[in-house]
Amino acid sequence: MNSTLDSLLNKARGTTPQPGALQGVQVIDMSGLAGQYCGKQFSDLGADVILIEPIRGSSVRREGPFLDDKVHIEYSLPFAYFNAGKRSVCLDLDHPEGKQIFRELVKRADLLIESEKPGTMAARGLDYESLASIAPRLVMTSITPFGQDGPYAHYESEDIVALALGGLLYLGGYPDSPPIAAHGNLAYLAAAQFASVASMMALLSVDAASGDRPGKHIDVSIQECVVMGLETAIQFYDLEGIVRKRESGQQRMAGTGVFQCADGQIYLMAGGIASTRFWESTVQWLVDEGVPAAAQLLDEKWASHDYLVTDEAKTIFAELFLPFARTRTKAWLYQAGQARRIPICPISTPKDILENRQLAHRGFFTTIQHSPSQQILTMPGAPYKLTATPWRSPSPPPRLGEHTDAVIAELGYDKAARAALLQAGVLN
Repeated sequence: MNSTLDSLLNKARGTTPQPGALQGVQVIDMSGLAGQYCGKQFSDLGADVILIEPIRGSSVRREGPFLDDKVHIEYSLPFAYFNAGKRSVCLDLDHPEGKQIFRELVKRADLLIESEKPGTMAARGLDYESLASIAPRLVMTSITPFGQDGPYAHYESEDIVALALGGLLYLGGYPDSPPIAAHGNLAYLAAAQFASVASMMALLSVDAASGDRPGKHIDVSIQECVVMGLETAIQFYDLEGIVRKRESGQQRMAGTGVFQCADGQIYLMAGGIASTRFWESTVQWLVDEGVPAAAQLLDEKWASHDYLVTDEAKTIFAELFLPFARTRTKAWLYQAGQARRIPICPISTPKDILENRQLAHRGFFTTIQHSPSQQILTMPGAPYKLTATPWRSPSPPPRLGEHTDAVIAELGYDKAARAALLQAGVLN
């Protein structure tokens, strides 16, 4: 449903939708996979986000998985998720006319998000200093693997490289295997979230400024964002003398870790933080449920952290707990354990998430129409509630260059001029 039809329907109903929190904010998003989530967060809050794509389209359009396994630039699911609600303009930034059009767009923008290699924008004459001369209050956010300077600045990289050089990959996987990266471009997403926070703070600073206070250039290093994910490693060494390593598939101590149950898995933390209190509550639970020999877990040695980390303790606990857990569901174990204030939770599968009652109550998932296929896609909505400026489901992800003509017309280019630019390959 397009915005014009929405407007007509609202008028017919006598209602006017409340503005988005960032309505009136103009954003240019010319980033790739490392930055489009940043632009999405502004679009979700009501900003007008123009996605500047190369003539052949954003590289994200070639990222799988693809809807119906149709490998096509209009069927990329990552592109659909990151760019729903944005307007697509295809522009050749290496052509003089393309650069001029870009500058005209920048003059109207509050925020520019880019993820080109350091030096690329400067070679085009579109670096921050050049753009700030025509748009002095512009906030420009650059997201690159290692930042704009330093010995690694021009290294090639992708998500897994940033995970590795940021140290987080070292902790992923199993003790007896090479490191394993979790699915989903986590380094890129971390950088995009840091970028969105920094961009919003900069916009607020510029907006609140009086006089001729200039805009800002934000330099985001994906590597540095990943390093932030290691912030608990120091505490482990400081408090317990432990150098964190890969632990997947292993239990740190008896009663703490992943356990099988009747319909999947649960995570239990009977030992660890406040171990004595949680341990006694867990053991009493097993005793009350009639688990044979569970009372032995109340012996004095089980109050010792040094004993809980032994293989003997882990084996004894598992031999008692697993037969009990395997006859109960995740939901039952969660509710019964929580009633006793024991740290326990079900491990949700994607299917569990889609069917989760809490998420359904909150209306977390939303739907959008995928225009090329006319299918309805279900995707995560906003993880927040705004009362005065409620979040609304975004418009469908744009087709390649869907809004090029309209946006260029807004800049004052007449039909003949737009046709000539199209013919010259400046636009698509």
